[in-house]
Amino acid sequence: MRAIRRALAVLIASLLTSARSKLRLGCEAAPIVHSTPPEAFARARPDAPAPTPMSVTASEDDLAVPVDHVLHDADFERVRRLIRAHAGIHLHAGKHAMVHSRLVRRLRESNFSSFHDYLDWLEMGQHDDARAPWQSFVNCLTTNLTSFFREEHHFSALADELRARARDAGAPLRIWCNAASTGEEPYSLAMTARQALGKNAAVNIVASDIDTDVLAKAAQGVYSANASGLHEEQLRQFFLRGTGTNSGQMRVKPELASLIEFRHFNLMGRDWESLGGAFEIVFCRNVMIYFDRTTQRELLARIHRAMKPGGLLFVGHAENFSDVAKLFRLRGKTVYERVAA
Repeated sequence: MRAIRRALAVLIASLLTSARSKLRLGCEAAPIVHSTPPEAFARARPDAPAPTPMSVTASEDDLAVPVDHVLHDADFERVRRLIRAHAGIHLHAGKHAMVHSRLVRRLRESNFSSFHDYLDWLEMGQHDDARAPWQSFVNCLTTNLTSFFREEHHFSALADELRARARDAGAPLRIWCNAASTGEEPYSLAMTARQALGKNAAVNIVASDIDTDVLAKAAQGVYSANASGLHEEQLRQFFLRGTGTNSGQMRVKPELASLIEFRHFNLMGRDWESLGGAFEIVFCRNVMIYFDRTTQRELLARIHRAMKPGGLLFVGHAENFSDVAKLFRLRGKTVYERVAA
C-alpha cells in the first residue's frame, strides 16, 4: 500500500511540474495578457469569457492597447454600415486597420472596453446631446487631405470663368466648396476671386464640410507660415504674419475671410434648400471617390439641381462622370458644365 502511495505522489508531482512548465512557456510566447478590473465587468459583453485569473508582466506598449480593443470583423462590418447610413461613405473592406486606429482613440476617451460596447452605446442613443456622439464618430472616419491651390490648373480656369461671368453678373457670383476641410481650398477660391476681379470682387463662397472639427480650424484661418502652394505676393497680400508666441504662423486677413461662409453640411442630408440660391461654380473635388456609383449618381443629380444652367463643376483628378452626360458635359480637364434640364 505504501508503495502505491509513493508511486501516486511521484506521478502527481510530475504532472504538476509539467503543467507549470507549459504555463510558463505559454506566457513567454504570448505575453500580452490583461486582467480586467472588477468594475469593468459592468460594461463587458454578456457573452464574453471571463478573464484568466493570472497575472503576467506586460510592457508599457502592451498595456496601452487593451485586448478588448481589438476590432473584430463583426464590429468592422457594423462600422461600415453605420458610416454609410449617416454620411453615405462607402468604406472599402481593406480599411480595417484605418478604422481601428481612428476609432480606438474614441474608445479610450469615452472609457469603453470594446468596440462592441461603443457601437451599442451609439445606436442606443442615450446621450445628453443625441447628435454629438454621431458627429464625433463621423469626424473620426472622414479623410481630410488638402492644401492651398491644389491642382493649380483648376484655379486658372476659375479665374478666366469669373472674369467672363462678372461682366454680365447683376448679383454676386455664388461659389460652393462642398469639401472645405481645414480651409485651404475655400481660401484659395477667395484669393483667386480677389486676384481676378479686384479687391471689390462680388462673390459669395459657401464652404461646407461634414466634419465639424476641420470646419472649426478652417474658420480660424490660422496656418503655418511655411504652408505649401502659396507665392510670396499671396502671403503678403492675404495673410498676417504672427509675431512673438505666434511666430511661425499666419492668419487670413479679415477682408479675405469675409468672402466665405463656413457651415456644416451633410451631402446625404435633406436640407439642400438651406444652401440658398443656385451656384455658378461648384468645387466638389475628391469627394465622390468615397461613395459607391449609386450614391454618386444621386448626389450629382442633387448638385445639378443646386446649380445654374451653364455652371461649372470642378472635380478631382481621379473622378470621371461620363455616365451622367444628361447632367454634365466635359468642359476641360476635370471640369464639367451643367447641362440644362
